[in-house]
Amino acid sequence: MGRRKIEMKKVENTGALQVTFSKRRNGVFKKANELAILCGAIVAIICFSPGKKPYSFGHPNVDFSRPKGDKKIEMLNKELADVLEKLEIAKRKNKMLDKSQKEMEKENPLFRPINELSKSEVFELKGKLEELRDKVKDQLNDMEASSSLLLLAKEPVFMKKEDFAKDI
Repeated sequence: MGRRKIEMKKVENTGALQVTFSKRRNGVFKKANELAILCGAIVAIICFSPGKKPYSFGHPNVDFSRPKGDKKIEMLNKELADVLEKLEIAKRKNKMLDKSQKEMEKENPLFRPINELSKSEVFELKGKLEELRDKVKDQLNDMEASSSLLLLAKEPVFMKKEDFAKDI
């Protein structure tokens, strides 16, 4: 005799309802136990009877599986609070940067986007950029000259044996 598929519908008879609940509860608990044993999973099931009485199953026990979830939730809430705090700090920093950029644009028109500048301001900007380029070139030349002097100063001087004997 094989299993038959039973149509799922509300059982009206309270006695039959209690019997059906008990059989199905035992079947669900048995499946959960098999799953926990085969997969090594931590399982907890809580179900309520038609009379509103709670029944529970847990592997290894119901209390063992619940606190880990609580700890995970606490950890996730803490992480969420940290991320929200970082987001708020970033928003404030962004606001300050926007404010300082607008102040700089008001004080000096050269900090505005180039397409918003007038022709005279563009030529002024060009002149300042050329001055900056020249200063950078001069500094680079000075640095190269000083580094070559340092290299010359560090270069060992080799003397021939005859010259060494003459110096003594």
